[in-house]
Amino acid sequence: MINYNEALEIIKHEIEKLTLHTEDIDILESYNRILAEDVVADVDLPPFDNSAVDGYVIKYSDRKEWKIIGEISAGNFSSFNLTENDAVLITTGSKLPSNADTVIPIEDVEVNSDLLKLKENVFFKKGMNIRTLGNDLKKNEIAVHRYTKNDAKTIAVLASCGKEKVKVFSKLKAAILATGDELIPINEKPAGDKLRVSNIYSLYAAIKEINHTVINLGFTKDDKEIITQKVKAALEMDIDLFITTGGVSVGKYDFLKDIFEEQGVKQKFWKVNIKPGKPIYFGVYEKDEKRILVFGLPGNPVSSLVNFYVFIKPAIEFLFKQDEIKNITATLQNDLKKKDGKRHFSRGILFEEKGEWKVTSEFSQSSGNLVEMSRANCLIEIEEERVNPKKGERLKCILI
Repeated sequence: MINYNEALEIIKHEIEKLTLHTEDIDILESYNRILAEDVVADVDLPPFDNSAVDGYVIKYSDRKEWKIIGEISAGNFSSFNLTENDAVLITTGSKLPSNADTVIPIEDVEVNSDLLKLKENVFFKKGMNIRTLGNDLKKNEIAVHRYTKNDAKTIAVLASCGKEKVKVFSKLKAAILATGDELIPINEKPAGDKLRVSNIYSLYAAIKEINHTVINLGFTKDDKEIITQKVKAALEMDIDLFITTGGVSVGKYDFLKDIFEEQGVKQKFWKVNIKPGKPIYFGVYEKDEKRILVFGLPGNPVSSLVNFYVFIKPAIEFLFKQDEIKNITATLQNDLKKKDGKRHFSRGILFEEKGEWKVTSEFSQSSGNLVEMSRANCLIEIEEERVNPKKGERLKCILI
């Protein structure tokens, strides 16, 4: 049985071999998509010297009074040849006259008819409140780098560079399948030993959360022939990831590991020294030009979702050169029990208090308790060699 770091490195090594495709999409559809090219500025930004404030533009001198000779507003440039005695009213973002070099903020002056006067105890210097041509970016310089995940800020830059269409990486395609005789649809009330099938919904949402495409293959009973047909059909689909839940442990009806092998999936590892989620399976299916990463996750709902957060999500983020795991080191607010040599991922509540990150974990840590999982906002990572962390110790917390 391998440890967590070894398992994650194996997954990252295999996911790097996936072929990334690209597509050109409308800039308004590019939010949260990852750029597949460096975007260069097609003009200088800003494209002209302009005022950073509402005020009066002048040709610098030691004067304290000026004559107002006109005004310039954004998008309505008027040419003025200023002398040291002249001032022009100017609005934020407006283009400066060619020989102007200083803007005095409107709140620092008094105006009487066409006379402008500097208020007492106000000082100014040459060049103040001016944004010069190309100050933000020169023409042909990289404005936004490849692998940037687009947000409102970067989309604004792309728009300024005239990028009506944006080249982005295509989303990965994943398919999910749950197995288990105990499973029933969520629109039915469980009776006896039955449970509503929650895993496909949590995994579906988790994949959507990182903005990739997911196909819900539903769930099936622990019937080897039926599961074999489902797996075979999934491996024939145009997908990058195939994720199953249940059927990968050592029970009588845990068929998936054998089925994967029978269908040509090459096992990379089975079982990892972690808690929860130990019986995770990982393999690769290759046929002709097709390559699919296959994950067999445990059936316990918490174990399944934890496996996604600590293995699949960071591997996908690694592929697209994003932050692999967003984590914060925090001070533990209560003792935790850990006596074994596994790496634990315990549910916790992370919060900030007086500028310090703190984390509390008073959950049962049951691998079947989805309610507690829903209330957590982090996973507290406790390394293999660490035993029974005490209140006051510092631990890494993975945001979820």
